[in-house]
Amino acid sequence: MAALTLKNLPDELLRELRAAAEHDRRSLNQQVIHLLDTALRAVPGRTAARRAEVDAQVAAWRQLAGRWQSDEDRATEARRIAARRSAGRKVAL
Repeated sequence: MAALTLKNLPDELLRELRAAAEHDRRSLNQQVIHLLDTALRAVPGRTAARRAEVDAQVAAWRQLAGRWQSDEDRATEARRIAARRSAGRKVAL
């Protein structure tokens, strides 16, 4: 995937992006990608049905966010998840 560097980003805009990312439980990078994707979908020519589909999916994920519970304690669950990750990236526990 490509990388993008933003230059001369106004401080206020950065503060707002960080606040939005925290509110939506995303990283700053994920938030910027989400906002760009949302803006591009709003361009004329995009189908209303596709926008509705995406909006419904986002709403469903927001409803589920933070509700998953495990039968295992946090440390055990974290080790189990880390053990099942693909190789190549270290996870600090």
